[in-house]
Amino acid sequence: MRIRSSRPTRRAAAGVLAGCVAVPFLGLAAGPARSASADTAPPVGGPLSTAASTGGPPSTTAAATGTATGDTATGDTATGDTATTASAGSGACAAPDRAALAGFFDRAVPDRLTRDRVPGAVVSVVAGDRAVFTGGYGLADTRRGVAFDPARSLVRIGSITKLFTWTAVMQQVEAGRLDLDADVNRYLEAFKVPSTYPEPVTLRTLMDHTAGFEERVVGIGARTAADVPPLGEELAEHLPARIRPPGEISAYSNHGAALAGHLVAEVTGEPYDAYVQRHLLAPLGMTRSTAAEPVPGHLAADLARGHDSDTDPLEAVPFTFDRLPPDGSISATAGDMANFMIAQLNGGRFRGAAVLGPETAERMHRRSFAADPRLGGYAHGFMDRTFNGHRVLMHDGSWEGFQSALVLVPGCDLGLFLSANGTGGTETLGELTLAFLDRFAPPGAAAEPAQEADAAAPAPPLSRTAPQAGFYTPTRHNESTIEKILVLLGPSRLTVDGDGTVRFKGAEWKPRGDGLYIRADGRDRLVFLQGRDGRRYAATDGPAHQLMTAAQGPILNLVVLLAFAVAAVSALAVPVAALWRRVRRRPAAATAAWRAARALAAGAAGAGLAFLALLAVQLFGDTGDFLYGPTTGMQVLLAVPLMVLAMTAVAGVCTVKGWRGAGVAARVHQVVLFAGLAALVWFLWQWNLIGWRF
Repeated sequence: MRIRSSRPTRRAAAGVLAGCVAVPFLGLAAGPARSASADTAPPVGGPLSTAASTGGPPSTTAAATGTATGDTATGDTATGDTATTASAGSGACAAPDRAALAGFFDRAVPDRLTRDRVPGAVVSVVAGDRAVFTGGYGLADTRRGVAFDPARSLVRIGSITKLFTWTAVMQQVEAGRLDLDADVNRYLEAFKVPSTYPEPVTLRTLMDHTAGFEERVVGIGARTAADVPPLGEELAEHLPARIRPPGEISAYSNHGAALAGHLVAEVTGEPYDAYVQRHLLAPLGMTRSTAAEPVPGHLAADLARGHDSDTDPLEAVPFTFDRLPPDGSISATAGDMANFMIAQLNGGRFRGAAVLGPETAERMHRRSFAADPRLGGYAHGFMDRTFNGHRVLMHDGSWEGFQSALVLVPGCDLGLFLSANGTGGTETLGELTLAFLDRFAPPGAAAEPAQEADAAAPAPPLSRTAPQAGFYTPTRHNESTIEKILVLLGPSRLTVDGDGTVRFKGAEWKPRGDGLYIRADGRDRLVFLQGRDGRRYAATDGPAHQLMTAAQGPILNLVVLLAFAVAAVSALAVPVAALWRRVRRRPAAATAAWRAARALAAGAAGAGLAFLALLAVQLFGDTGDFLYGPTTGMQVLLAVPLMVLAMTAVAGVCTVKGWRGAGVAARVHQVVLFAGLAALVWFLWQWNLIGWRF
């Protein structure tokens, strides 16, 4: 299953738990482990996968259109590798020049776009306080034949919007209106976050994605502006359940970011999009960017279109409104994104304007959470990783067919923004980003110094433990609505060999001592942890996973479903026996109550079997409309379990009444039917499929 912003494609993109507006694809973890004192990848989930995006291009449109520029010279005049690049023998990085960058992207981008069926891409690179390269490749809009222009073409940056939200939060912390460690309920008036646990949800836990909210995807998109309620109303009605104590482990949350943006609006009295425009985009000179939906008229003509890479010919993805704007509503040009990166690398300043004070900007880049200090974590909303021995602050996003990434290497004063307008861009951007870092931030003789943690950031309440074999699900999952079924459809099995090697997520992890495991290719690390309530986690440099209980595991559930299926198929004996009696013209020996009991039990089993078959069609078929809310088909389908329960209950009453007059074989078979129905009811209850739990 894939939940898309329009309709799904056949491409296996990020899992539903990886999210609609963030599809981490970089896997940045290589290099020596760094002691952090100071997450998205998609957990590619399995058959039920979602990314709130769709799109990609005909291979013939992926050619570069030659719109690469530096800040004074055009990139298409650049040739090859003649420019200075970082020396692999030094700890620092030499600033790349336009010629080297143009040569790199001109060679690397077009072929990958063609291979992945992506219409086009834009890129911007900054070094220090200036943009050194911007480039456009291929088409921004295949229908109109418009080429990508890094200065004019707006792309939907998806979850990179969150970096603007977190920057807005830090502005209000600096102004004294918000406190990172205060209970967010202090600032909420129209609704409150439930007090599920003694520990409160704080802005810090929202920024670190450790607030403990479950994942919710159904209904986060909208087709029209009229379908988008005020943010406060949306959060009040659809705030996800809290499923673990805050501060324990990271589980990426779009709703958490939306709540943070709502808090900024609450304390300033400005709507989120207006606040971003006035306090971030305008001071940074981002004149061709907006947080408003729909895109304002003067920019609309230059809005690029996302495309579905799995259609032939390529089809454009319709504009999709975000019902949680602070998590993914911004549309921006690559040139404007360069200004944002410059401010982040230069103490919050861009040219003469400052969006953050230097101390606040420095604090924002300090590590604020890691499940284990040797792993990647978060730095006040930035994903905090290590690559080639360099600290990397990053975020990526996926929305409406666009795949985007923003990467900062503070030790090199280097920033990269990439966006591709096709669903196939996940592969494109992942490869390009890693190749870019290998080229322009290569391994050095000396690792960068350890980054200090925010002194106010508490240590997570976790203890190291030994690896435990079993099935794991991403910590980013749902437990209270029908979306919980996604947990069953995308588990990852973990095994432990005799020599201590862990096999997990399709890779081998070798023990390095003190509970640390390194993936065979050296690009990820793994630690096993246990929470205060006994939950066990497998935490990596990116996403964390949680050990599933036996009741949640695929083996028990498969056994339960097989048991029900056998009983349900055996129910065919009831109408066959009745038909046989009619053919032989034999009178029914059983009482009317018994005949009703048999018919109702067999009917309930048949209805249950039909429900499971139709549910599979819903989950593995065209699921694009789920992004906009529960579909009519699913709502009708969920009436079937209630009907099965009613039929089973009445069959039970009739069975008791007619039991004495029934034959032994019929009694045994009736017990088998009830056992099968009990197995089905347990399954439906376990996965929130009884009633309309949206």
